[in-house]
Amino acid sequence: MTASFPLALSLTAPWFLVLLLLVPAGFLAIRAAASRRKRHAVRMPATPTLAAVAAAQPSYRRWLPAALVGLAVVLLAIGMTRPERTVSVPVERASMMLVTDASGSMRAADVPPTRMDAARNAALDFLDGVPKQTRVGVVGFSSSPSVVQAPTTDRDVAREALNSLDPDGGTATGDALSTALDALKAEGDPSTDSGDDRPPGAILLLSDGATSAGEDPLTIADQAKQAGIPIYTVSLGTPDGQVDIGGQTLSVPPDPETMRAIAERSDGEAFSVDDGDELKKIYERVGARVATESQQREVTAAFAAGGFVVLAIALGLGLRWRSRIG
Repeated sequence: MTASFPLALSLTAPWFLVLLLLVPAGFLAIRAAASRRKRHAVRMPATPTLAAVAAAQPSYRRWLPAALVGLAVVLLAIGMTRPERTVSVPVERASMMLVTDASGSMRAADVPPTRMDAARNAALDFLDGVPKQTRVGVVGFSSSPSVVQAPTTDRDVAREALNSLDPDGGTATGDALSTALDALKAEGDPSTDSGDDRPPGAILLLSDGATSAGEDPLTIADQAKQAGIPIYTVSLGTPDGQVDIGGQTLSVPPDPETMRAIAERSDGEAFSVDDGDELKKIYERVGARVATESQQREVTAAFAAGGFVVLAIALGLGLRWRSRIG
């Protein structure tokens, strides 16, 4: 049996929360004892002098130790419920392929400084933030896949591949996805013929236009779904994007509809962006989703330790202040 807790905790043994009733019970007991002492107090000639001495003591000395004991009871009671919190941990052997459009339209400056530079910068930041054990590969494409780097933990190799991208030519999105899919399928244990040993993987596709050459990307998206490899798509650019090619100014709007269809058919997620900073956030979000997983971690020791420390402070203050009065 588990129960949720307001502090983003789940409690494995929530019935121990009944111990929290000790706090109000202790408060009522202290009030009752104080009332009983007043009823049975004995009048003495020196009562005014004693009252003056008692009044000289700060009021917090009377209630602070009891309040700390109550806090200690709360912490220890929560600790006995075996609380757990959700933490993000790196996925062992996760692999990702960054598939980046390097067609001529990526020279458009509607996403400053250019679409290509914004995409490259976001991918380089992604490499810096993703867990070290995550294997990252790169496919750069225009009329065909021109830059192909298999998944690796060597970030320098991946950076070199990204920095080599030079926008030119058409857009062979399907061919690039096929290349990336084959690279991820090859990530299993080479000593086995089964793909069951393949680590979790995903493709992050960034493109700014419609496919103009090669295979149908939707067909590759279906194949990715069958392989259990989602494709996250980013449609980059604005409808007003333009680029100068051969002395002619051409309109190069993105194709978010096709990108959305690729993501949906592969069980991924689609994004549309026209800002470099937002693009970096998307890369970061997708990287965290693929390269990390949520796990429950028990935090009983933290609450128990906190409870005993607070209890020790309460007892220490109580003994110290009582001895001063004596």
